Parts: sequence; C-alpha cells; structure tokens
Amino acid sequence: MSYERSIVHMDLDTFFVSCERLLDSRLNGKPVLIGGTSDRGVVASCSYEARTFGIHSAMPMRLAKQLCPEAIILRGNSGVYTKFSQNVTDVIKETVPLYEKTSVDEFYIDLTGMDKFFGCHKLASELRQRIIKETGLPISFGLSINKTVSKIATGEAKPNNEIRILSGTEKPFLAPLSVKKIPMVGNVTYKALCDLGVKRIQTVQEMPMELMHRVLGQNGLSIWKKANGIDNSPVVQYHERKSISTERTFNKDTTDVAKLKGIIIAMAENLAYQLRRGNKLTACVTFKIRYSDFQTYTQQQRIPYSAMDHTIIPVVLDLYRKLYNRRLLVRLIGVKFSHLVEGGHQINLFEDNEKQLHLSEAIDKMRERYGDRAVINAAGMEAKSISRWNPFTGEPPPLLANRRR
Repeated sequence: MSYERSIVHMDLDTFFVSCERLLDSRLNGKPVLIGGTSDRGVVASCSYEARTFGIHSAMPMRLAKQLCPEAIILRGNSGVYTKFSQNVTDVIKETVPLYEKTSVDEFYIDLTGMDKFFGCHKLASELRQRIIKETGLPISFGLSINKTVSKIATGEAKPNNEIRILSGTEKPFLAPLSVKKIPMVGNVTYKALCDLGVKRIQTVQEMPMELMHRVLGQNGLSIWKKANGIDNSPVVQYHERKSISTERTFNKDTTDVAKLKGIIIAMAENLAYQLRRGNKLTACVTFKIRYSDFQTYTQQQRIPYSAMDHTIIPVVLDLYRKLYNRRLLVRLIGVKFSHLVEGGHQINLFEDNEKQLHLSEAIDKMRERYGDRAVINAAGMEAKSISRWNPFTGEPPPLLANRRR
C-alpha cells in the first residue's frame, strides 16, 4: 500500500539567542547578537528585535554594531548549544519513526503513513508543544508532501508557529513568495534571476522548464522543480557519529619525547573518559603523526571493545612508538577512536582487576562533579581542555585542536 508523503520540517527559532535567553532571562525582549565580538567577526545569530534594525546572520559584526549600537553582543558557546540541541533530538527520537538532523537546529521528519493511526498534523503539533514544554525553546514547523515545500513553509510560519500545506495547494502557496525563499537560491543565483526579470516564484512556475535549464544549467532545472513544489528527495535516517578524535598542532615543531608522550596520554585519557560518559565503546584506535616536512603517517589497531584507560593508553603509546622513527621535528599528533558502539565496559577476566575498575569509576565520578580535568594522569597535566559536554553529536572535541604550544 502506498501513502501520500507527509514530511515535516522543524526549525528552532533564533536558536543560539533562545539558548542564551534560557540561561539569562535579562536578555528577553532585547536586541541580541551572537558571534565574533571583534570588528572582524560576523553575526552567527541575532534576535528578532535586532532584525528590525536590518541585521541578519553572516553580516559583519562591525556593521551590525553601527545599525544597532545598543545591541547586546555575546561570543556564544557551541558546547552549550549542542547540549540544548541534543535535548530536542532526544524528544524527537522518542516520538517519530524516521527523522533527519540536518544541522544543530534543523530537522526533517517523515510521518508518511501515520495518518492511518494518528493524524500527521496532530502528531507534529503535539511534538512541537512537547519540545517547547520540555526544553523551553521556541520551534516552528511546516508540513507538506515534500522537504522543499515544508522548509519554505517553516520560514513563513516563524516565529514560533506552524503551517500545514495541503496536498494540491503547493503551487498557490509558493507563487507569491520571493524566489530567494527557494532553498539553494543564494545571492549570486538571485541576482541572475533578477537580471532575467524573475523575482517571484510564480514567474518561475510560468517559465518553460527548458528555458530555466538553458539559462542556469542543472541548477536552473532544480530551481524550476522546487518552484513547482516538486521534490522527491527522501528523509535520510539520522545516525550518531561513529568516531571521536582530537589533534594537536605545535606552534614550534618539537622532538621533546617527554612532551609528546605527555600530550598523547592526555589525549587518550580524555577521549576514553568521553567514551565512558557517553556509554560508548571503541574497537579501533588510530594514531597520527605529521613531521616538519609535512609527511603524515597514521596507523590503527583493532582492540576488543573497551573504554578503559589501562586498555587504550598502552595501545596508543605503542602506535606512537612504531610511527615516531624518522628523527625529525614533529608538527602534529592526533588520536582517534572509531568503530564505536553503545554499551558499558565489559570486564575482561584476564586483564581487568577489581582495583582498576573501582579506581576508574571513582575518578569518573570526581570528573563529572568537578570537571573533566579534576583528576588526570600526571604525565598529561599540561594539555588543555575546552568542554565538559559529551562530544558525540558534533560538540567540540575535549582537547583544543588548535591550541598551540
């Protein structure tokens, strides 16, 4: 049995600003800018109050300050935003059969066939209300037969609202809108369309498909289809990341063996802790080294599934010893754990002992309470950390990749 498609597009409204307002209610109702705080920075996100001054995302911060001198400017914290994003993802994952997470604040949900059991619009609306209630974040959605129309509908629904486009009404809904509303139409393409006298989607709908193809090539064909509400692209199931890694580039190339070993231990120790906290296990350890002549070498080793320091660190050090053999200055080192699976540590009766397991558990509890660097291996004391957030959904790595020493 085939069902007419029901695709929902959900987008968290001014997401970074909304997160900051949950942390500090004094920001409510005020023009807020998130982004680089220097004049050379850009606006990553701005509140609706700031938009009334003509400010928009990707605008140079210097210009934004000129347009709205009273704006509150915040650098932002990607770890915090990812934590809030994960809270929303958890609610969606518990509720729907198939979803695609396309960014930290944007989701597609396929509810095809759900009308038979529940009602797609009712389900989407109740999901939105649950997200608002449980996370405190405003969110909007569009519901239609495909991803393009739903995404455009979400834009029209904002702020903090919902729109349903009934099957058969896609073209009338799109017709009066600017062609800039079509996904993939950026400034360059918009200018090219304006040069053709095309500013509204209705004009594209009335143009022959062959003309759009001739003028703009394959991109023109895609735009024509989207303008006519045609989009058969599927919702692709969201998968959690299957690896976790970090690298360290030295400001001054080094042959200091003690320094290299200390940072490698710190990298492996911190990544292993992130695995345990995320209830993950790794089955493959990779070490990477880049010399001063930019020659780069990597080597990996499969291991029994583990997240324990005493199992993983010796493997990393062994790989390091195998690769560090050119007697050249070292520019970069990196550690990666892959083939990740869900699950807690399985005791190895031949290698683990009760003392090691209890010690690891106690250390992790202290890290959870006082920070991930509260208790560390003495050899890695000089390595720097950046975040206490679990990194498995795109958060910053636990060690600064670009922290130079």
